[in-house]
Amino acid sequence: VAKDLGLQLPEIRDRGVRIIERGRTQYFGLNGKTGHLVTAERIDREQLCRLVEKCVLRCELIVAGEM
Repeated sequence: VAKDLGLQLPEIRDRGVRIIERGRTQYFGLNGKTGHLVTAERIDREQLCRLVEKCVLRCELIVAGEM
């Protein structure tokens, strides 16, 4: 994420970069040491999308300040 946004790792913390998801479960996180998007917990496709052929989990990345 840091590389895709053109940010250095300290900027991730300084800009308050965070991930927002709908629902109660937080499936993704942002590793502050590497800037990588990571899974926060196990994702069970059969439980989430059992009746859907294409399973999509959406999240938003919020960055404070101008880009």
